[in-house]
Amino acid sequence: MSVSTPEPDPPEPARGVDAVVLVGGKGTRLRPLTLSAPKPMLPTAGVPFLTHLLSRIAAAGINHVVLGTSYKAEVFQEYFGDGSRLGLDLEYVVEDEPLDTGGAIRNVADRLREPDAMVFNGDILSGVDLPAVLATHRANAADVTLHLVRVDDPRRFGCVPTDADGRVTAFLEKTDNPPTDQVNAGCYVFRREAVESIPAGRPVSVERETFPGLLASGARLQGHVDSSYWLDLGTPAAFVRGSADLVRGIAPSAALPGDPGEALVLEGARVREGAELAGGCTIGAGCQVGAGARVRGSVLFDGAVVGAGAVVEDSVIGAHALVGDGAVVRGAVVGDKAVVGAGCELLDGVRLWPGVHLPDGAIRFSSDV
Repeated sequence: MSVSTPEPDPPEPARGVDAVVLVGGKGTRLRPLTLSAPKPMLPTAGVPFLTHLLSRIAAAGINHVVLGTSYKAEVFQEYFGDGSRLGLDLEYVVEDEPLDTGGAIRNVADRLREPDAMVFNGDILSGVDLPAVLATHRANAADVTLHLVRVDDPRRFGCVPTDADGRVTAFLEKTDNPPTDQVNAGCYVFRREAVESIPAGRPVSVERETFPGLLASGARLQGHVDSSYWLDLGTPAAFVRGSADLVRGIAPSAALPGDPGEALVLEGARVREGAELAGGCTIGAGCQVGAGARVRGSVLFDGAVVGAGAVVEDSVIGAHALVGDGAVVRGAVVGDKAVVGAGCELLDGVRLWPGVHLPDGAIRFSSDV
């Protein structure tokens, strides 16, 4: 007798809260990858990165999501539509000109339906417990609650100290001697009134204007501090690491199109005998990996080809790009339809721009091509 496995219960609705995801940036630090797609739409562990974030929002029981878009705004709606495929109700608001984080939040105010709004930077990969952040916000009757993450080296960030009750006391710029290891993790809960207090129609920085202004006015800004997984995907190295962590199950997602493991091989990809796939690599749809090739901790966009005996480590290979036989690509970016000739070496942050053809045997270090 067969026993059917019951379907998992749907998430308990998170009442009284909308989600806002800010996806308007141009992703200049990720060029040339972002020349053809906005950063949140780059293929990350098999799906556009934003899919992973939206899946976590849905899993937290939040249904209504507003996307604040700008750069290549049409791409988001073309892919996600009304959000029903993910169990969400999606709306889109386009910025006519860049408004910075605070201005972008204010720009969606008229689409909010609930007393609270959970706001996300659309390029952060995080494992924070979203219902716990909302619970902290409500338990403290906060005007704004900030997810703060502890990092090993806070000197690279502005830091956010809190008092014994978890109340935010200041917003400090980068310093060689930070007083705390807590940094702004790019996830907030705003009371609707706090959103509406932000000046409309102009760029506003939450770190330099909104949050300090709220503190000065006596508003309660609460910190939700943890040491959960957290990564800003703003650079090629971080993007590669984040994708690999998703594939290996180190970073949480309900949208991974396969089981966690050392490699994710998508539909139509061909991996020849003797090829080695490891380190959380993603082999995109229609890709080809030649005999004896080694692909480790890398992302191959759809249609990319890695030749026999080639080595690709900690790198991004763009759509329909070619890495020739015996070539070595380490810590590099190869743009869409670019060609890395046989026996070439690309190392240490080289970025090969779309359509560029690198002749056989060429060696490049630390520069754009």
